[in-house]
Parts: sequence; C-alpha cells; structure tokens
Amino acid sequence: MPRPTDKNALLKAQQEEYNKLIHMITSLSEAEQEGIFPFEDRDRNIRDVLTHLYEWHLMFLKWYEEGMAGKTPEMPAPGYTWKETPALNKAIWEKYQNTSLKEAKSLLAGTHKKITEITNSHTNEELFEKNKYKWTKTSSLGSYLISATSSHYDWGQKKIKKYVKAMKYSKFHMKK
Repeated sequence: MPRPTDKNALLKAQQEEYNKLIHMITSLSEAEQEGIFPFEDRDRNIRDVLTHLYEWHLMFLKWYEEGMAGKTPEMPAPGYTWKETPALNKAIWEKYQNTSLKEAKSLLAGTHKKITEITNSHTNEELFEKNKYKWTKTSSLGSYLISATSSHYDWGQKKIKKYVKAMKYSKFHMKK
C-alpha cells in the first residue's frame, strides 16, 4: 500500500492495515493464537506483537496530548532516546508479560479507535503540512500517525506471517 498523502488515504490505510492484522490473527485457531514463535525474536508470541503496538499507541497519544498543549513531549519515552529504541522495546516486552492475549486485543482496539478519532478530527492541511506543529518538528502529524498505525500494523503482520509460515513448515515436516 502506498504511503498515505492525504486524510482519506490515511484513514483508509489505518483501518485496512488494522483489519488485516486482526483478520490474520482471528483466522488462526485459539491454540495457534496462543502459540510461541518457533524462531529467535524479541517478540515471542502474538500477544507480544499486540502489546508492542499498544504501547507505541500510548506513546503517540502522550506525545500528541503534550504537543498539542504547547509542551515538548519527551520522545520516544522518558529516559530513552531514539537511539535507545531497542532497549525501550525490550522494556515494553517485559512490561506486558503478564497480559493475556484477550486483554492485548482489547487494549489495542481501544487505542486504535482513539487514534482514528484524532485522525478524523484534523484537516488535510493539519495532518500533512510539515512544520505545522512545533512538537512534530520538521515532520507532519500525518507522518507520526502513519508510523503509529498503518506502517506499524504492517510490521505486526510480517511478524505473524513469519510465525504462520514457520508453523506450516514444521507441520509439513512432521508429516514426512
């Protein structure tokens, strides 16, 4: 899907990529949804992918709230620089280890809805004009929204596709 350049395309990408992610998950059996990824990765299961997306939504929502109030949000998160994103992502992973898959799905659905409402509340110009808001610096609000939603959902889909492919491969070799 091409990178959105206007409000309608952004809203469409947000919803389509979210729907694809959720459909990919719901097309799996409950056991498969709860399964452990059979490859080395920070994220070990679907819950980890969803809570990662959820936490990045929360960070965006905080940046947005503070930035729109005229403050300078601490990005990506308090105590972390952009160069320390791997450490931040590991801390996110650790934070949600006691979260159920069901709760992770619900949490993500809630923040997806909030971010969609934010997207809907802005004009095309407000979303895509660079330097429009002090807190987005040389970028646009739309770029932040794309990163927090459609492109991040695509990342999640790739993780789950890799898992599904690995499961099919192992099932195929078990039959031989």
